[in-house]
This record gives sequence, structure tokens and C-alpha cells, in this order.
Amino acid sequence: MTPLNSNRFEVTLVGTHGLVLPEATVLPFLDKGCTRVLIKAFFKDKEISFHGALHQYQGQFMLSFGKGYQKALGVFPNDYFELQLFEDTSKYGVEMPEELSAVLESDPEVSALFEAFTPGKKRSLIYAILKIKTSQTRIDKALILSENIKHGISDPKEMLKKQF
Repeated sequence: MTPLNSNRFEVTLVGTHGLVLPEATVLPFLDKGCTRVLIKAFFKDKEISFHGALHQYQGQFMLSFGKGYQKALGVFPNDYFELQLFEDTSKYGVEMPEELSAVLESDPEVSALFEAFTPGKKRSLIYAILKIKTSQTRIDKALILSENIKHGISDPKEMLKKQF
């Protein structure tokens, strides 16, 4: 089955980080059970891609578009830019960094424990590794995460800190 995608459509920021999405664009995704989507945003000569969740707020379909994405795309309040939505076919609703993937593949026990986490917790841990700039530091943090998972540490604030 071909993954679902939308046509490009125009949006502007609402508040500090919200985007109101056209109902006709969102409903096919929700009808298919897709609440997480891959988003491409276009402004002038720039394009960025990111994953996000479709949600409803005060009767409108919304998407969060944080300051980091705004800066990367070069948009400011009152700018109009285009979005295109794609069905998110990734396993976790975000791309898995290869360093974390390798650590999980190397230890079936940790992998099973990681898979038992809620989808949101898995995504937050993946995002924490993704925001690290260098590959070696991502490897180091993934190994620390692995050890902490094995030792039953589940507090997200402690999971990437060396404990042992």
C-alpha cells in the first residue's frame, strides 16, 4: 500500500509555535489512524523535514513548530510558508540514530527493555541521542543509556548520566 501524503499547503505561525492545518488535509491521515506524520516545510530556498504529531486544540487541527524548526527554516511570526504531510512509516515516529540502533542490536536484553517503554518514552530517548552533535558522543551516550536501562534506571533525567 502506498504511504499517504498531502499536497503542499500554506500556513503561518499561531502563537509562538503552533500551526493550524486544514481539516481536509488532516482527515485522510486520521481516518487511516496516522496521528504522527513526517512533515516537510518550505520557505524561499530552504526546506526542512521533521516528525510531528497531529492534534486538535479548540476545534482546530494543529501541529507544533518549535523555535528550532523556525530558525532552521528562517521564518518569523507573520511569515507564510508551505507544508506537506507524509504518512510516518518509521518504527518509532522519529528516525533512529544509527549509533543507538547499533547499541540496541548488540544487546538483546537492553533492546527488549527499550521496546517495553512507551512510544513517547522511546521517542524522547531517541531525540536525546539525536540532539548530540558528534557521532562518538552519541555512541558514548547510547552506551550509558544501555547500562542505565539494564540497571533499571527509568527517570528520563538520569538515563543519559553515567551512574556506574
